[in-house]
Amino acid sequence: MSTQNSFISQLQRAHLADITPYQSARRSMSGGSVWLNANEAPQTPAFPQQNDWNRYPSFQSNALNQAYADYAGVALEQVLSCRGSDEAIELLIRSFCEPREDAVMITTPTYGMYAISAATHGADVVDCPLQKAADGSLQLDVEAMVARVRDTRQTRVKLIFVCSPSNPLGNEVDAKRIEQLLEAVGQDALVVLDQAYIEFVAAESSQRRIAEWLARYPQLVVLRTLSKAFGLAALRCGFALGQPELIEILRKVIAPYPLPEPTIAGATQALSEPAIAEMQAQLAQTLKQRERLLADLTNRSWAKAIWPSVTNFVLVNVPDAAALVTHCQHAGVLIRNQSSQRGLGQCIRISIGNAAEMDRLLEVLPA
Repeated sequence: MSTQNSFISQLQRAHLADITPYQSARRSMSGGSVWLNANEAPQTPAFPQQNDWNRYPSFQSNALNQAYADYAGVALEQVLSCRGSDEAIELLIRSFCEPREDAVMITTPTYGMYAISAATHGADVVDCPLQKAADGSLQLDVEAMVARVRDTRQTRVKLIFVCSPSNPLGNEVDAKRIEQLLEAVGQDALVVLDQAYIEFVAAESSQRRIAEWLARYPQLVVLRTLSKAFGLAALRCGFALGQPELIEILRKVIAPYPLPEPTIAGATQALSEPAIAEMQAQLAQTLKQRERLLADLTNRSWAKAIWPSVTNFVLVNVPDAAALVTHCQHAGVLIRNQSSQRGLGQCIRISIGNAAEMDRLLEVLPA
């Protein structure tokens, strides 16, 4: 697909249009039986049984990307694999935000790396905090977000980061509000929907049908990961999904060999039908343990407020978050203090482990 005169190419940093991506040995050539074009060692002395570890991995593994495309229901050319969705955040900011000229929008409380990545790149950070909805949940303030995007007197917002399901809240952001945002923003900015926890939401959720969203909204970018439900946090494998022209822009910026071969192999295997079935079975157990924890917390007097969760963690408002975190840590159980987040004073976040880990947690928590 041509990027000439498209709004996505107009949003990218202007100088990227004239940049030719680095043509690594793997990217520029294929085939052959004797590989002497990449300055590689002929073998790996420390691991002689690994007969391919001396070779650079693929720039983008077609096998891995096709496996994820099949899983997500999108086309191969709509997928970029990277070192976790954290790298995708960096790539988007580097591709679309001019330092000291452009901005990213966040909606606190939210995932902290959006702001940190923007700040380290020199992009401004615009915060449109979540607002309390009629049902008590925190949701997008679409009116305020759109007004800021259209405000030409201030730094131009190029990227809008929306985390759904939300980290650290645990709830699913209202799909109607996301769609309202997409429609109102139009071609003025890209909306980046971070779906790290998407596997935990109900199967009937419209946010699962991301291929339909991408077809309707070319300004949408979706971030996914294998770190959560797939249990592959150590492998560092994530994906950016979007229009082919956007993926091509990111391919200019990404490193020559973003994923190591063991990650590619492990991630591809995890996306096989049997492995997906095993992931779904484990996910069901995680949800069972989450409901067990939620039920237990209702009987703990110090649990002042328990936030609804569709994820593999629970957010709880307590009298003294630091004291509770320290109490659990002394007993060998680590939970997280979220009190530094806007609007989450004295809140702790508990991840859902296996049955034995949750047994230990419930033993350690104060009565």
